[in-house]
Amino acid sequence: MSGATTMAKTGIPGLDDVLSGGFSRGHVFLVAGEPGTGKTTLALQFLLQGAEAGERSLYVALSETAEELRQGAASHGWTLSDEIEIFELIPPESLLDPDQQQSLLYSSDLELGETTRQIFDTIERVQPARVVLDSLSEIRLLAQSSLRYRRQILALKHYFARFGATVLLLDDLTVEDADKTVYSIAHGVVRLEELAQSYGPERRRLRVLKYRAQQYRGGYHDFMIKRGGLIVFPRLVAAEFRKPFARTLLSTGLREFDSLLGGGIDSGSSTLILGPAGTGKSLITLTFATAAISRGDRVALFVFDEELGLLFDRTKVLGMDLEGLQRRGDLIIHQIDASELSPGEFSQRVCGSVANDEVRTVIIDSLNGYQAAMPEENALILHIHELLQFLNRHGVSTFMTVAQHGLIEDMRSPVDITYLADTVILLRYFEAHGKVRRAISVIKKRSGFHETTLREFRIEKRGLSLGEPLDEFQGVLRGVPVFTGGSGQLQGKDK
Repeated sequence: MSGATTMAKTGIPGLDDVLSGGFSRGHVFLVAGEPGTGKTTLALQFLLQGAEAGERSLYVALSETAEELRQGAASHGWTLSDEIEIFELIPPESLLDPDQQQSLLYSSDLELGETTRQIFDTIERVQPARVVLDSLSEIRLLAQSSLRYRRQILALKHYFARFGATVLLLDDLTVEDADKTVYSIAHGVVRLEELAQSYGPERRRLRVLKYRAQQYRGGYHDFMIKRGGLIVFPRLVAAEFRKPFARTLLSTGLREFDSLLGGGIDSGSSTLILGPAGTGKSLITLTFATAAISRGDRVALFVFDEELGLLFDRTKVLGMDLEGLQRRGDLIIHQIDASELSPGEFSQRVCGSVANDEVRTVIIDSLNGYQAAMPEENALILHIHELLQFLNRHGVSTFMTVAQHGLIEDMRSPVDITYLADTVILLRYFEAHGKVRRAISVIKKRSGFHETTLREFRIEKRGLSLGEPLDEFQGVLRGVPVFTGGSGQLQGKDK
């Protein structure tokens, strides 16, 4: 049997990637998670995918009615076809109704043996290729002991194996959560989780705990439930991606800025712009963006902190028509709501812009907003590391901003990723001749040489402009410089 036919695809975007193709046919799998984590939706998508392939499927409902399942399917825009049979357990008094079409009794009113026999009879009649049993909590309650429960699950497993059916056992973990009986019996285990945040909507993630004789993508993977079902965002592993490209030196479009950077920025590298609020971090990234567009590249801008209307208005005054660039398709802008977007979905959006939109420059403004989506700093650094590695290996130039706390002297960054970036640009306020001014310096560049000087820069109507090196000042980085020479090197100088 070929590899294409030995796996039962789930039909869930991203999940088949996590499972390396889907669920291996003829085996029993456990899908565990507390109520509301998406088990039923996952199971229905699994059966719908089978129906699309012409496979007979059976949904044995021990805790939901057939009407509830159909309503749940309808909420996603699905219609359960004749290939999918729902077999529900109904109260015994319904058996008195001659119009009743179902024959399986409600589990709490039957002994365990009778319930199991009814399930077996249904399997014999339907001969399904895919089966969902929802949920194991009902069987666990009937079994009343761990030993009897284990024997019953083993009996089900061996019976399903006779028909070569691929089976999903759903467990809502409402009965004796510490009992891991089925974990050892099942061929594979997928655990769904829902995380409540102090602000914003719940976050969901899943993890494959085991999968016998099959490679899978380990760790946690974010997923969401929307109309149309589950969407899984597989954890990014940059080592799986490598695309050969010719590394070139890219100009910023400003002669002085190129001099500061030792000629420009290398393609396929990452640049971090650090500085307090208002120093011009976003403007510098947009300077790189317009230079890239003028070379014929496409740019993706991921905005966390600013409303797009305000961004368009203030940059238009500086001679940058971002709205026009967006209409032409040269600039793809994503407005990101950190409270609504999971880190996994963000990574997939960035990677998708490279793979699908042929983007060559990516701007993330800012990492402060990205951190809001992922409060754990260690996890944030790992996410950024994998994302930067992916982008670098595709020859994409990445620009990120971080707003430091404070305005002068002791300034701190909410997260330190300077060691990850290939180039680090530092912005500072300083005071000279009774005016607040801005200084720019390159404090790190992995490839090639760069100026070690500081230059004053100004934000003017025509955009960004840089002055000569500030070699007659000391203490500019601290924000309290000491003047050691003439004032001829300052832009807009006051003599």
